[in-house]
Amino acid sequence: MIFKRSLVRELANAASAIFITLLTIVLTFALVRLLGQAASGQVANESVLALITFAALNNLPVLLQLTVFIAILLAFTRSYRDSEMVVWLSAGLGLTRWLGPVFRFTTPVAIMVAVLSLVVTPWANRQSSEFRARFEQRTDVARVAPGQFRESADGDKVYFIEGYTGNRGTVGNIFVSSLQHGRLGVMVSQTGNIERAPNGDEFLVMRNGRRYEGTPGQSDYKVMSFDRYGVRIESQPVDFTTDDSMKIRSTLELFALQTPRALGELVWRIGLPLSVFCLALLAIPLSFVNPRAGRSANLMIALLVYFTYTNGLTLVQNYTTQGRLSFSIAWWIVHLVVFLIALTMLDWRNRLHRPWRSWMNMLLVRLKGAT
Repeated sequence: MIFKRSLVRELANAASAIFITLLTIVLTFALVRLLGQAASGQVANESVLALITFAALNNLPVLLQLTVFIAILLAFTRSYRDSEMVVWLSAGLGLTRWLGPVFRFTTPVAIMVAVLSLVVTPWANRQSSEFRARFEQRTDVARVAPGQFRESADGDKVYFIEGYTGNRGTVGNIFVSSLQHGRLGVMVSQTGNIERAPNGDEFLVMRNGRRYEGTPGQSDYKVMSFDRYGVRIESQPVDFTTDDSMKIRSTLELFALQTPRALGELVWRIGLPLSVFCLALLAIPLSFVNPRAGRSANLMIALLVYFTYTNGLTLVQNYTTQGRLSFSIAWWIVHLVVFLIALTMLDWRNRLHRPWRSWMNMLLVRLKGAT
């Protein structure tokens, strides 16, 4: 029918604008955060673009979920505000007639959210962790950003490099402070480079510089000049066993582990596509607005309901992670409650306009007829 195609087209247009807006906000925040980390030497400059891409993939399921909810909410709110819904209801048609086109629009998005949540997001998290781990495993000097003081991996040296000259292996205006056997040594040099020994060890070789050595707080400092001075540099292994390691595991690995933390992560991943349908159904009754009253009250209530729903999912996930709730109950209990609430609200809204067509009333009539 024409109204179905018109509604799907309107939902698609609204969803496109909302999704682009939300994605732009997320990418902007990710860009600012990663540029700050790159400037402070926490991530490699050449990895910023890849990390932004992985961050976008990680946030896509939630963005699509929220996009569907807001798009349906705004489309139906506009129908109420422009009195189109009044004409629709006056013609003897109920809100349930809108369920078909709404779910026809929602189903492809829910499938996309399922693929992203179950497959793409774990892969993106793993790639992001590997990018950061490779940066952390680099040598001390390679991790130093020009113009910044940086502590070595073992904590007994402090490096400062003014900048790189020529290729990346040659550095200029070097400052190295080291503490050995209670004595402080400070080396300064105008030039230097990184050399690798036959056994694989790497050294920062400074040329034509000076070394100041002594005990802090005393005046027995020695000043020595050198033509060539090598400082051994090391990289520190990175442990992948972190608190969020479950986020980088594939869904099949989580099912195989069957630990509380793995099951808690599964509750969240499975819940995202299911919540798309529940939010789509919930948006229909929440979209009611009186054209002669305020136009933002229903939007505030809808956002409050959305955050309550997502907080409920997070709460159930935490209970599963802590072993206080069984996975067989956790993955569906919140969605069933929200689904029943949405059906009740939809029936209540239908009953206000067409009391003789309430699905609850028809069910009661049939039950009475059967007895």
